[in-house]
Amino acid sequence: MIWAPVSAAIFNFFSHQGVHRKINCSMQNDFDAVVVGSGPNGLAAAITLQQQGLSVLLIESKNTIGGGLRTQEITLPGFKHDVCSAIHPLAAGSPFFRSLPLHQYGLQYISPPIAAAHPFDDGTAAFLHRDIVRTASQLGVDEKKYLALIEPLVKKWPLIDKDVLAPLSIPRHPMLLAGFGIHALKPASSIAAGFSTSKAKGLWAGMAAHAIQPFSNLSSAAIGLVLLSVAHLYNWPISKGGSQQIANALQAYFISLGGKVQTGMHIAALEQLPASKAVLLDVTPAQLLQIAGYRLSGVYKWQLKRYRYGMGVFKIDWALDAAPPFLAESCRQAGTIHIGNSYKEIAASESETAKGKYVNKPFVLFAQQSLFDDTRAPAGKHTAWAYCHVPNGSVRDMTEAIEQQVERFAPGFRDRILARHSFNTEQLEAYNNNYIGGDINGGIIDIRQLFTRPALRRSPYRTSLKGLYICSSSTPPGGGVHGMCGHHAALRALKDIFKIKPSYI
Repeated sequence: MIWAPVSAAIFNFFSHQGVHRKINCSMQNDFDAVVVGSGPNGLAAAITLQQQGLSVLLIESKNTIGGGLRTQEITLPGFKHDVCSAIHPLAAGSPFFRSLPLHQYGLQYISPPIAAAHPFDDGTAAFLHRDIVRTASQLGVDEKKYLALIEPLVKKWPLIDKDVLAPLSIPRHPMLLAGFGIHALKPASSIAAGFSTSKAKGLWAGMAAHAIQPFSNLSSAAIGLVLLSVAHLYNWPISKGGSQQIANALQAYFISLGGKVQTGMHIAALEQLPASKAVLLDVTPAQLLQIAGYRLSGVYKWQLKRYRYGMGVFKIDWALDAAPPFLAESCRQAGTIHIGNSYKEIAASESETAKGKYVNKPFVLFAQQSLFDDTRAPAGKHTAWAYCHVPNGSVRDMTEAIEQQVERFAPGFRDRILARHSFNTEQLEAYNNNYIGGDINGGIIDIRQLFTRPALRRSPYRTSLKGLYICSSSTPPGGGVHGMCGHHAALRALKDIFKIKPSYI
């Protein structure tokens, strides 16, 4: 997410509205800080606090930690499926995660030969390779255009990643960040207009669709540019053994520092928490209102109630008798497949879905982790993972539409299905309360909500109640497995409550 300058006076006004009251909880076993929610952001917040020698308790409502980082046998025994997040370019590229010795706690990334592929109806495919020249060379007359757009971003990314993945602040390299922002704040459609070939336009469409909003929206180009840049630096890896292993490694590191974890404890109100000086909630505004609304200021609650959620997803996991039979060779080497054919088709799908409509040929995000990780399925068998975007709160079964789209580019796919498991948006929200209406991004990240996530305040992580912070993907920099929302929220709490200013990563 790109944060442009906004009037400090406006931020100061809203950030000081309401009475600040200290949290005072009645349970025994006091802690310096309590973090509620063990997704990547909750884990990152807990680690950041614990690194400073504080006593930190991490609370999770389910019996296992992870949030969106969970792997389970939800189809057949021996088939391990990533229940939510599956492919992890942002985890590999996260400045905070890279600062931690997670490999010492069992985390191992696997990089497919090709990060992502984009099949077309004629049997060919565009692909995203870590080698930027190899990626560009397939694009014909758009080769130089792709290099001119992406190569400068790849070169500057290591210098600006901490600013891009952060709240509004004074950047370390303002000119470099401005150069990125010029393109990132554009509509995705504007970037597409700069390409001439259907291959380049299609490849870009698959990247831009990760924004989960119409391509005509301002700033819808940002996530596509980030994903392309990160791919050329870190690939789009998977976690060996499943996404759960990322959460497990983070938890193990947190415990090694002296942190405490409590699972199976659902928090419905602040009074259920043990006494502490600071509480950080890895929740979205809807749950924040439920848990603490009665203690928040009127202005702050007014803003939270107007927070907007985006499109939902319908998700399927398959147990397969054999690998997905994609026609294009590059698709058989890719961890991620973007299914939707042309730019025009994908743009129309995203636009119509955002209006609350359904399409017969939705954009499908497809992952095939077992091709590269033999721990995911029994010998000779495979798993596959996919979702399409749907209107928020949709309960329509999109299984037929998704499988038709996969079959379109991998004829015979259905013949290989042994079992399937699906989630509609209501079921996703029941599984993870942060997925309001099936929104996996914690709220739409369009231009209207770019600077007010989750509310218009000088610090987006502070609530109106002193000592209470929000650290979820509903804060900057938004969705994705990177932990930066939790890390920045914890830095804010350290400065405000504990008067600690640790060196930034």
